Amino acid sequence: MPERTNLWGGSFEITPNHEEQPVAEDGDYDRAAYRPPTSPSSVDEVKQSWLLRPEREREKRRKKKFIQGRIIKNLALYVVLAGLITLIIVLVAHHRHRHRPPPISDNYTVALHQALKFFDAQRSGRLPANNNISWRGNSCLNDGNNELVGGYYDGGDATKFSFPASFAMTMLSWSVVEYSAKYEATGELDHIKDIIKWGTDYLLKTFNSSANSVHEIASQVGGGDPSTNTTNPHDLNCWMRPEDIVSSDLRKVYKCYDLCPALAGEMAAALASASIVFKDSQDYSRKLVHGAKVLFNFATQEQGAKYTGNADPFSVYYNSNGFWDEFVWAGAWLYCATGNSSYLRFVTDPSVASHSSGFSAGPDRGVLSWNNKHAGAQLLLTRIRIFLGYGYPYEGMLRTFHKQVDEIMCSYLPGFPKFGRTPGGLIKLNNGKPSPLQYVVNAAFLTSLYADYLEAVNAPGINCGSKFHANKDLRRFAKTQMDYILGKNHQRMSYVVGFGNRFPQKVLHRGASIPTKKKISSCQAGREWRDSLKPNPNIIVGAMVGGPDKKDGFRDSRSNYNYTEPTIAGNAGLVAALVALSSEGSAGIDRNTMFYAIPPMFKP
Repeated sequence: MPERTNLWGGSFEITPNHEEQPVAEDGDYDRAAYRPPTSPSSVDEVKQSWLLRPEREREKRRKKKFIQGRIIKNLALYVVLAGLITLIIVLVAHHRHRHRPPPISDNYTVALHQALKFFDAQRSGRLPANNNISWRGNSCLNDGNNELVGGYYDGGDATKFSFPASFAMTMLSWSVVEYSAKYEATGELDHIKDIIKWGTDYLLKTFNSSANSVHEIASQVGGGDPSTNTTNPHDLNCWMRPEDIVSSDLRKVYKCYDLCPALAGEMAAALASASIVFKDSQDYSRKLVHGAKVLFNFATQEQGAKYTGNADPFSVYYNSNGFWDEFVWAGAWLYCATGNSSYLRFVTDPSVASHSSGFSAGPDRGVLSWNNKHAGAQLLLTRIRIFLGYGYPYEGMLRTFHKQVDEIMCSYLPGFPKFGRTPGGLIKLNNGKPSPLQYVVNAAFLTSLYADYLEAVNAPGINCGSKFHANKDLRRFAKTQMDYILGKNHQRMSYVVGFGNRFPQKVLHRGASIPTKKKISSCQAGREWRDSLKPNPNIIVGAMVGGPDKKDGFRDSRSNYNYTEPTIAGNAGLVAALVALSSEGSAGIDRNTMFYAIPPMFKP
């Protein structure tokens, strides 16, 4: 048999066999397994290959280690080079940006954070642990025999009024329902909801909110009548920190009995709107809705559009010029909060709107305030028409309200003779009367919100007579007015305390004007701080003061409330306008939350 060669080329046999072996007759054999006979020289080669095999293997291992070492060294070099390149990029980037401050929020968002703090400074009662105003403490812990503790002080004093406080809570709730995503983007959603709840908790104490009917409401705590010139520490004539009012001394509670249409209507709107804000807290939301229903029935005496009662009794401080606007305002909010179509039928009854000329005419048409809800109610009902598209029998009045909203928006824009401007460009919504800013911020909110409504349905703008105005024109109006308030004015002063480098220093505010460690035991002692020419020792951040006069003049003095006193009603409009204009977050309005309780109008 022929020899088989091994893997190294030699034979498996050490001594070759030279005898020829016969091949099978059929010639069938594995050619790959056989080779010709090996010569003697090949035997020596095989022997030599066996002897050299260990040395060759060592050589191969040395080459392999050398190659692996080179690879490892190259990889290490690449890693070091990559690290150096990365370090150089970081150093260059740091050098380029070290003189650039980090990006900050826009002015409206910055002012929004501050404006919310004002409500923390206005809290009455036992303050929560997270209240962030260092110079405020617990106060007036015995109001109404402990039954009316809490709520907010109206302005620079220690008086609590249910009417403007309700309007403030309604405006804040409206802003949250529309712009909750923006509040969340700024980190203020929980804060604003806490502010609203502090107010609505108090409002629920001012009447028997658990009953099915009521006949009285606590409308005011403290304050007295300033025309009497008394020195009672509970009266406005007394200059004293709320913390220094003796808690054991009961403050007078003023109540409205039997006929309180405007007050009860505004309170119903506040609770109904807040119930939408707290819809995820079902028990509390239901409590708010129940209170709103009870107050609305009390306001209208359950007569609806056929109400024949009188107006609210006279108040020294806050008197409403009418009550039909509060009826429509509250009815619209109750419809959104309950989905009960009886409220929608009420507010779209033509006879209801006909009772108040403010819906279609008058010098105050379009001027939203604590006293005038027409424009707010009209825009809220226009929202229903835009997004829900109701037909008969509601379409007629809803279309009328929509048309009136367009007219109001046009009246705000430059070139229309309805409202004048100060030399610095501030719109004179109150016809040049004092404390104009509270009206301006509400108008800025309405125009910004309406522009968002239009954009949500891809409507480009509105027609003002023969002239078309795009949505950006509405926003431009809102921004120019808010920019004026924040410092772009003839005084070069921000009218929001704490915003910018120059703002009022002598705000008419008892708590801010008296040092925290200075305990005032009498009204006479407090007047020292009232009449001081020095700046307030405590800065009431976020407070929007009354504002300039019709010629852009301003007096920074505690002796004139028209210029320097802030109020919660005014600041609520400020907050609403700021969040509407804030660019924080990319979301616009929330189209659906407002209508969460409304069932489909037409079922298949």
